[in-house]
Amino acid sequence: MSHKIPVVGFVSLGCPKALVDTERIVTELRARGYRIGTSYHDADIVIVNTCGFVNEAVRESLDAITEALAENGRVIVCGCLGGRKEADGSNYVLNHCPKVLGVTGPDSVDDVIAMVETHLPRPHEPWGDLVPACGVRLTPKHYAYLKISEGCNHHCTFCVIPNLRGGLVSRPAGEVIREARNLVDAGVKELLVISQDTAAYGVDRRYALDLRANPPLRTHLLDLCRGLGELGVWTRLHYVYPYPSVDEIVPLMAEGLILPYLDVPFQHAHPRVLKAMKRPASAEKNLERIAAWRAVCPDITIRSTFIAGFPGETEEEFEYLLDFLREARLDRVGCFAYSPVEGAQANRLPGALPDEVREERRNRFMEVQAEISAEKLRAKIGTVEEVIIDEYDDEAGLAIGRTKADSPEIDGKCYVETLTPYKPGDFVKVRITGSEEYDLVGTPEDEVQTS
Repeated sequence: MSHKIPVVGFVSLGCPKALVDTERIVTELRARGYRIGTSYHDADIVIVNTCGFVNEAVRESLDAITEALAENGRVIVCGCLGGRKEADGSNYVLNHCPKVLGVTGPDSVDDVIAMVETHLPRPHEPWGDLVPACGVRLTPKHYAYLKISEGCNHHCTFCVIPNLRGGLVSRPAGEVIREARNLVDAGVKELLVISQDTAAYGVDRRYALDLRANPPLRTHLLDLCRGLGELGVWTRLHYVYPYPSVDEIVPLMAEGLILPYLDVPFQHAHPRVLKAMKRPASAEKNLERIAAWRAVCPDITIRSTFIAGFPGETEEEFEYLLDFLREARLDRVGCFAYSPVEGAQANRLPGALPDEVREERRNRFMEVQAEISAEKLRAKIGTVEEVIIDEYDDEAGLAIGRTKADSPEIDGKCYVETLTPYKPGDFVKVRITGSEEYDLVGTPEDEVQTS
């Protein structure tokens, strides 16, 4: 292929943190004069940003690399799987896909750019006016992920993220706020704060004061949330470990400064299993903390993820987890059958369970949660909820959006029956008229009042 302006194609896999990495790479390439392609065939080179968290993600990443090689032939690999090493220290991706042009790990924007420029020289020096101040984003215009740190200091036995992404590295608070302001100025209505361990933000910097911020700002989650809350858009926290420090954040939710939403990965409830997982806290402390959060902010939505079928998990321990679920009555829950990720310490634990047992427990878990979710959503019928619109179906006369309790892609939706052609990013007061297991149905309040 030959283009006057070099074209780079992208395949971005994995979690929102990986998506932010892709956005940064795209932004930097655009700033350096490259075009971004939309297919294998119009690209001079293809970057595959991989995921390597669970075995299914590894297979998906290897399939994506193989497809890109077959369709284009010139491929650079980055992301979590790119950072994986074999037992002998060799690179996992190169062993499986030796024809790629280069491989680098996560959070390696500079390395990726250097590889691109080596194999596809840039057309000219970068100019700041080739990209908007908010960078190039791959999400819809009305919401954006805001990554505040990289890596993790925990060494949970089921996880290999610290091996792939390293220890915690927090971004300076002023830098985060500046990026958030640029996003809001570009029309973003919802900021989704992400990291590997959001509650630990600033620990590695000893909560240092960022003097470059205006005004100076501590690199601390509480101060950061106050600063983000002053921007006047929805701010939603993800991946928040249940530390006591989180208790300081909940009053900000009660005040309306940030959304009353916490994504807390509890993972299990039984003390022995939590210890085997090397997870912080205990079920009893978590139940107390949940009750305290709800006392301060009754409208708080608590989302969590769990693992069923962890090595050595007995039926009694699983039933203990189900009892925790029934007592905690969490609003949004996901559950994964344990996946023996290559390199995870848990794989060496005794008592590995058959695939069918792990999957059966996951299904039972989700059946319990489905009942809890359905009951909680039924209680919303007759209430008025603020909904942010994601899309509008003109033919169906249906707007699809989310309440404050719903994060995009992972939580439920609110289907708004209306002939008003709302645009993505519009906020609508919706009277809830029906519910399903995970979704709501409603009508705009102003249409109810005039009918």
